[in-house]
Amino acid sequence: MSVPPTSASHRATSRVARRTVLGAAGAVAAGAVITPTVMATTDDSEPAAAGPDDTGGGTTTETFPRTRVEAARGEAPVEAAFPIGYIGVAWGGSDETTGGGIRLRDADGGQGAWKPLGDGGCSVANGGGVLISADQAAGYELKAPDGATGLRSLALDTRHGPRRKVRVPTDPTRVRGVEYLSRAAWGADEKLRFKADGTENSPTAFYPFQTLTVHHTAMANDDPDPAATVRAIYQLHAVTNDWGDIGYHFLIDEEGRIYEGRYSGDDGMPAHDKDGKVVTAFHVGGFNSGNLGIALLGTFTEQGPKEPAREALTRLVRVLVRLHGVDPQARVTYTNPVNGVQKEVPEISGHRDWMATECPGAVMYQELDRLRTSVAAARR
Repeated sequence: MSVPPTSASHRATSRVARRTVLGAAGAVAAGAVITPTVMATTDDSEPAAAGPDDTGGGTTTETFPRTRVEAARGEAPVEAAFPIGYIGVAWGGSDETTGGGIRLRDADGGQGAWKPLGDGGCSVANGGGVLISADQAAGYELKAPDGATGLRSLALDTRHGPRRKVRVPTDPTRVRGVEYLSRAAWGADEKLRFKADGTENSPTAFYPFQTLTVHHTAMANDDPDPAATVRAIYQLHAVTNDWGDIGYHFLIDEEGRIYEGRYSGDDGMPAHDKDGKVVTAFHVGGFNSGNLGIALLGTFTEQGPKEPAREALTRLVRVLVRLHGVDPQARVTYTNPVNGVQKEVPEISGHRDWMATECPGAVMYQELDRLRTSVAAARR
């Protein structure tokens, strides 16, 4: 998981429930039809924005919980008025979680043991950040990592809040034959993309595709409610990190469901504009523009992803490689179109290829060669 930019220059660089059924490889062709995304309604009285081919039908109303949030600073004990599903923790001054810890408190006042803030995390320079599953705790207490400054935390409930109505596509949405959950279908609250004065916090910027980076979210495996987890990541990234949106272009859960990430408009396929350029997201600080990010939900430092997730990742990457006409086994020189900074990386990279981080986990990183080979074989 990426963390907040800590300077204006970093931020400027960064700015530029339907089960997945994957289409057969033979159906993934360059000329396949793209189904436009239908966006979520974020106010019960407002109509949903729709793709250009929408005729007023093709959607159904579903309900999702409003995310409940309680923010705090420092190490003082925190209590919440709702069951805490997740705790976001962020800090500056150090990339490490060493010395940091958290302990949860249940509704009866009982305290759990101190646990490290995270293993296999996904941090970047000038700060760290983690999102921790809290198992419906009533409160928590933190210890800051060694050298950390500006410790802040966020108690989140993305499952039990007041209900809000959302219009979602009636038919499955697909990216060139591979089904995915649109932002509407996983319950994205589009209001989070806007500041209090109504301006968009992170206006879309599009650049030609150069490379693709694989992440893990460094969260609990065997997630019972991955859509709720995606909503928690969205809240942390969009509001707490002040990025204005979720940091990844796509996310994939253990059962192989693919989630649309960063908003890219509604006139093309997810993560792209109508001309095939990639929307700038927030997943590799300093190297975001033209770099498409896919995050696997879970932690893969000691185990790999489940087979459905592995298959979904392979098929999605295969689609993207075909779309952009690149060699999945090549090494490339990425050039940031915003500032000209260059870095040599694999065409299909892991987060650790860009900077000092364990992401996407030791086991998943070793699997990237298998991913490249599988994607390349399908191109022959």
